[in-house]
Amino acid sequence: MKAVAALLCSLAVAWVMAAPAFADGAADGGDIHVAQSLGDRELTVVIRRMEPVPGPLHVDVVAHAGSPPGSLALRLGKDGRQTGATSVRLGARPGFYRAGALSVSGAGLWELTIDDGTRIATIPFVVPAQVLSPLEQATNAGFVGAGVLMIATLVVAVRRPGMTALVPASGAVAALAVAVTAVILSWSAPPLPPPGSRLDPTADSIADPYGAARLAPVDGSRPPVNLVTDMRDGALRLALTDGSTGHPVDDLLLHDSALIHLVVVSPAGKLWHLHPVRVAPGDYRVTFAAPEKGRYAVIAELARRGGGRQQLRTTITLDAAGGTAPATENFRVDRSIAPAGSPSTFNARFGTRDLQPWLGMAGHMIVAGPVGHGIADAPIWAHVHAMIPNRPDQPDESVAAFGPDVPFTYTFPLPGRYLVWVQAERGYAVRTAPMTVEVPEPGRPA
Repeated sequence: MKAVAALLCSLAVAWVMAAPAFADGAADGGDIHVAQSLGDRELTVVIRRMEPVPGPLHVDVVAHAGSPPGSLALRLGKDGRQTGATSVRLGARPGFYRAGALSVSGAGLWELTIDDGTRIATIPFVVPAQVLSPLEQATNAGFVGAGVLMIATLVVAVRRPGMTALVPASGAVAALAVAVTAVILSWSAPPLPPPGSRLDPTADSIADPYGAARLAPVDGSRPPVNLVTDMRDGALRLALTDGSTGHPVDDLLLHDSALIHLVVVSPAGKLWHLHPVRVAPGDYRVTFAAPEKGRYAVIAELARRGGGRQQLRTTITLDAAGGTAPATENFRVDRSIAPAGSPSTFNARFGTRDLQPWLGMAGHMIVAGPVGHGIADAPIWAHVHAMIPNRPDQPDESVAAFGPDVPFTYTFPLPGRYLVWVQAERGYAVRTAPMTVEVPEPGRPA
């Protein structure tokens, strides 16, 4: 009986040790945040994490300052069929607005459509299946087996006292050893990538992500993307095609809360930081009216499944169309500019602790240069982040608790004159401060 008591104690300890293991098989990812420049509205669409599946899907829409009020129609679809619809009414004040609940019938590939009555944006997303990892399966099987054999040990010990009870007891110890080993291994096992981040999301790979990870049917380095721009019906259109096949590219991943981060700079140095909406495979558009005639720089940042992040650059010549550039502010930015090849520092000083995370960051800094005869010909373009301190519950735009300073570090690779824009969000409005810096040659003082 002492052996049985010891087995019970070991089983209890193992269950306590096993607690962290269940995080290994939890559904990947949390809420999905997607920045969308839909017409004259700057929005963040928040697709809330679903648990359990099937179940209701909740969607919030964050309206940034300057977005006009009005209604948006939301439609949910799967396999080319609409499965539900709801709407959200945006008010005059910026902030969060909750749409009616939609119903998701199961894991798989889904598509959320946002319709403002004139423009339509489609957001593809994956609802992951709630599956157990192989280590979790081994843990559960070991504990279940140990429990069954423990009961068998008690029964045998009562009915046939003696050495006979050691047979099921030995089996229970072995099963318990398997479970404890799986628990220990689960602490060091790398997490499974979210469905659709490395492999093409299919019904099979979503339902059995661990099996799909072993098969790895997708090449790990896809060709670069070709970018062609033009103006269509008052919108700047980005046509994305595969550099190998020429087919439309429709495997973009969300990175930093957007499918595409688009920077447009006018000949006079006016900056737009936009997030085009997907209207079809490889077809992204954003409303744009040029305030001045000339050659505009266009820089698109994206992440392709299996291909990593890419920066695509081109130019487009536009006629003046009566547009206005985004407002800028002259908030204080302390800077220490080092010679080319050495780190320079920037520190935006807001003086308050009410900044909100924008695109998952405390702040953004866009760099272009060295500028010579035209900004569009600048050889260096960079997008620098001020990171939010890492924490298990990453805050969204409802949290206004950052600041008072937003620091950046960047190494200018070439000497010369650069244009720099520092951006941060407060009161659901993106604040932008433009500046010009002179980067000296190496060996010369700043």
